[in-house]
Amino acid sequence: MVEKVKIIGFVGLPGSGKGAASQIAQRQGLTVLVMGDIIREEAAKAGLENTDLNLGRIGTALRAKDGPAAVAKRILEKARNLGEEVVVVDGLRSKDEADFFRAHAEEFHLIEVCAPADARLKWLASRGRPDDPKGRDETDTTDPKVISSCLEPDRRAAAALEARECRELSWGMSEAMKMADLKLRNDGSLEDFQRNVKKLLDVLDARSVLEKGSK
Repeated sequence: MVEKVKIIGFVGLPGSGKGAASQIAQRQGLTVLVMGDIIREEAAKAGLENTDLNLGRIGTALRAKDGPAAVAKRILEKARNLGEEVVVVDGLRSKDEADFFRAHAEEFHLIEVCAPADARLKWLASRGRPDDPKGRDETDTTDPKVISSCLEPDRRAAAALEARECRELSWGMSEAMKMADLKLRNDGSLEDFQRNVKKLLDVLDARSVLEKGSK
């Protein structure tokens, strides 16, 4: 276990390209931890499917039980156990999580990934994860923002995305995005985005730190 770890965190609305940025980081030799995986692990323990509704409820319950930085605490423990000097964290959702990493990591850099809403909806629909909005009727009647099953599939998917965004913003994501150190715009070609991510990693000198740590 290493006590000192440098963390590069990605924050952004659903479908903005955080996962794509993390894949590029992996190809650069960096270890990536996904905050949503903590919630998916909790769902597996409870025997629940990885639907957006289930994961949203688990995420809210976990933060209510163990505090707003509950997921961040688990991620930092994983990062330290890996023994890596640099870890990329995909999917911060609140200022509390960012504050926790800034207070406990040796270094912390927060990167906002942003993309237009229509592009985000299309990417979410195409990536095939069970918790992504696909226009199916998964209505939470306990939520005041009910997604009507009378809507067309595309409109239901858009409404589902909006509900998911509202939930994540309620956790404090907008404050986290405001405090980001750098911003990555994902509104051009995939090649442009990949090139910008690589440039960003170079700016943060992530690869040189890894090389120094491997000696």
